[in-house]
Amino acid sequence: MKIDPKYKDFSDEDLIKAIVVNNNTMLFEVLYDRYDRLVFNKCMGFSKHVDEAKDLTQDVFLKLFVKLSSFKGKSKFSTWLYAFTYNHCVNYVNRSTAKKIEKKSVEADRLEDTYYEEEDDKSINQLKVDKLKEALELISPEEKMILLLKYQDYMSIKELADVLDIGESAVKMRLKRAKEKLINVYNNELNHG
Repeated sequence: MKIDPKYKDFSDEDLIKAIVVNNNTMLFEVLYDRYDRLVFNKCMGFSKHVDEAKDLTQDVFLKLFVKLSSFKGKSKFSTWLYAFTYNHCVNYVNRSTAKKIEKKSVEADRLEDTYYEEEDDKSINQLKVDKLKEALELISPEEKMILLLKYQDYMSIKELADVLDIGESAVKMRLKRAKEKLINVYNNELNHG
């Protein structure tokens, strides 16, 4: 069965509605083609091997097909998919026995180049990029996830609240704690270890 070419021009939101209403796996392929590279690159940030990242990517899309109806359109689909992918990878890392994650795709140097308003953010700006990448590997996957969503993917507090399904004040608190932990690990464990 061929996919009607009109679906390729559908917005993400319209495509998702069509997939959910018809439970259509063929239409899901259009969505897959749009986002498989992005999801794979995110998975590489949590994986040591290309094959493992490919498996994680497949797992994300299998889970996504089942959960697609839970997308409510509060944020852009790509934003929701980022968080969905991160959550899947964080859960995977938490289940695996390996504590150290070799990170390949996350550009931690973007953290250094962004201007921040808060005091903690100024401290993050001063960290050296190579040490920052090491420090990111030593904090919990959940802390790493929220920092990357905010400072690499440039999600707003409101977008984070929507995709993580928590209040904005909870997002701010988690960000504050994650930044403090990152700075603490950087200053104490990497400079003295």
